[in-house]
Formats: sequence, C-alpha cells, structure tokens
Amino acid sequence: MSLSQSLTRPAALVRLLSRPVQILFAIALGLAAAALFAQMEGERGVPPIASGGDFEVRGVKVDVFAKDADTARYTGWRMAQRQAWRMLWTRTHGGGGAPALSDSQIEAMVSGIEIDYEQAGPTRYVATLGILFDRARTGALLGVSGNVMRSPPLLVIPVLWDGGSAVSYERTNEWQKAWARYRTGDSAIDYVRVAGSIADPILLNAGQTGRRGRLWWRVLLDQYGAADVVIPIARLDRAYPGGPVTGTFTARYGPDNSLIGSVTLRASNDSGLPKMMDEGARRIDELYIRALNDGRLRPDPSLIIEEPVDPAALEIENAVEAPVEAVELPSVVTTGTSFSIQFDTPDVGSIGAGESTVRSIPGVRAANTSSLALGGTSVMQVSFDGTADMLRAGLQARGYSVAVSGTTLRITRRQASPPPQ
Repeated sequence: MSLSQSLTRPAALVRLLSRPVQILFAIALGLAAAALFAQMEGERGVPPIASGGDFEVRGVKVDVFAKDADTARYTGWRMAQRQAWRMLWTRTHGGGGAPALSDSQIEAMVSGIEIDYEQAGPTRYVATLGILFDRARTGALLGVSGNVMRSPPLLVIPVLWDGGSAVSYERTNEWQKAWARYRTGDSAIDYVRVAGSIADPILLNAGQTGRRGRLWWRVLLDQYGAADVVIPIARLDRAYPGGPVTGTFTARYGPDNSLIGSVTLRASNDSGLPKMMDEGARRIDELYIRALNDGRLRPDPSLIIEEPVDPAALEIENAVEAPVEAVELPSVVTTGTSFSIQFDTPDVGSIGAGESTVRSIPGVRAANTSSLALGGTSVMQVSFDGTADMLRAGLQARGYSVAVSGTTLRITRRQASPPPQ
C-alpha cells in the first residue's frame, strides 16, 4: 500500500505516526467528539414560565414593622395585595375608587406573589413585590372577559448580539432568559416559546433568522405549531469592561426579517443587565402589539400550506347533496365590504360603547372587536354596505374624527368646543 493510499484511511494514518503523535491525535479526536456531544446535550435551555393570562401588578413596595419577622412578612404581603388590587382597578378603569374587598376576598383572587426585592429583620419587612391575579376569578369583578383576543401563534427566536457575534438558542444567554421570564399571557400576541433544549439549538439558531426560503420555514413552523415567526433582537454595546451597557432592542418578524421598530435602553453596569433585558422584552412586546393593531403584523400567506380542492370531487359532492326537485329561490347578498376601525379603549366600557355606536350607522351589518388592547388602541372588524367615504360620513355624524387609509379607519372622539366668552 502506497503512502497516498494510506493517508485516505484513518487507521492506516495513525499507524504511520509516532507514539507521542498518536496520543495527541487520539486526544484531538476525543475533544472533537466531546464538543459534538456537548452541542446536543447539557443544560442549555431555559423553560418559559406559565402564560395563563393572569393579571400582573409589578413594583408594589411595602415597609412594615411588627412584633416578629414572620408577622411582618405576612402583614406586608397582605398590604401588598390590597395595594395591587387598587392599582389593577385603576389600570383597567382609568381611575375611580376600587370596590372595598376583605383580605380573604382579595387572597381568593391572588394566584401568586413574586419577590423582586426583599429584606427581613427581627421586626421589620421591606420588599418590592409583584402580585398575580387569576383572570377567571378577577375578570368578572373587573368587567373584563376571561378570553382575550390574540394574534395567531408566532414562534419567538430571540437573537442576542454581544461582542460582535450573534447567538439565539445555541447557548443560554440573558436575552433568552428575559423572554423565558416574560409573562405573555396578558399580551395580545400569542407567543410560541421554546426551552432551547434537545434539537432547538440546531433548528432555532441565529443563522436561521437570515434564511428566506419558504419551504424550510413551513416545516419549521409546523414543527412548533406556529403560523409565523417574530425575531426580537438585542444588541449590547459596552463603554468599557464593567462599565455602562447600552442595549438596542429591535422588533422584527417574518422570514423576510421585516422591521417593526426599535428602542434603546441603558444599564449602569453588568449587574443591571437582567433588569434592562426584562424592560427590553416588555418594550418589544408593546411594539408587536402596536403593529398587530395597525395591521402591520400579519401572518405571511406564503407560509400556509393549503390543499387544493379537486373539482371532480366537488362536483360529485354537489350531485349527492342536491335535492330531487330544485326550487328556485331569490338570491340574497349577505356580505358587505370589510373595514378595520382602530379606536381608543381606555377602559372596559369604551369597547361596548364603540361597537354600539358603529352598529347604529345605517348599512353596518356587523361590528366586532377583533384585537383588544385595554389602555391602548383596539381594532374592530366592520362589515358595511357602502364605501369608505360613506362609512366615514356616518362616523363623523356621531362625533368622531376619522382618518382613512384604504379599508382601515382610525377614529377618535372630537373634543367639545369651549363655550363662547
């Protein structure tokens, strides 16, 4: 066997090497195998928290003195629950006094308490807490339905740029942790989050976000039960090691990596990085909700796999279901032109009031809120027999200022004119 032939066979190549080189070669092969094994194994994933849609009130501060530490903590938690109930009522109703409830009634609605900061002494308890209220038990009292209108399921691939390299689920990072911690149940976006374990680091890596081919995206989204993909990106810039960190957070979506918007935040040092990441995830969620309300965040039709209808099978089905004696009936048009109306919903009552006002316009067949955002801008789908100008005239006659863009209308209540002096 010639030397050129032996080099094509690994075993023969090892025999030609000296003993020390053989040992080094074996070590290199072992390290390569270990690296390949580490890509598939290990605790790299961060499981996302539950997203059942609970109402969340963050930043409740308490400072309580009592006879002992346990009594101080228990009293502080009860005080925080009462404060959180008043804050939640103000947030959903825009003001006014919250109904007076006993501590036992409030505790029956609380589903959990998160401790953001805590210091306990022999007779004092100081803490910053987050209170979670069960939506099913609290929604009726607040006047909010237990069901929330949400977007189609969207797969989340968070990408972190740090030190000139991008990483997603390839290894555990602070941006992935922030999205795992973020409570998405009360968001209008139906996020599909993964733990980043097993095959996730291979399928959902940073390089996947740059692909444009629809075929692979279809297979990937079907694997995770999603209709489209959102790509929140965090880019970190450090002034110097251990110094201030500037984070640029960008919201993108779809296989074409379309831009939604971006925000910039700042942390004084690396210890403030988790808090900045949590705030970045919240800001990104707000950008996605705004894009959903104004129609920019829509699933890509090219990602939907539709089975074509066989014309022959359709003819057979119609022949089987056809009556023996055909009776000619007058044709009735049951559909109108579909319009999207964006309107402000500062509280629960504004939703029903807006729908009732639109339904009172002649020619409106149906008006239903399709995307609900309390405290923001909701979207109403309207079926109307007429043109956009006719619908605008009807809305203006009922006290609205109307801006029209195609089949999308943005309405706001006109301010009352001051009385003449």
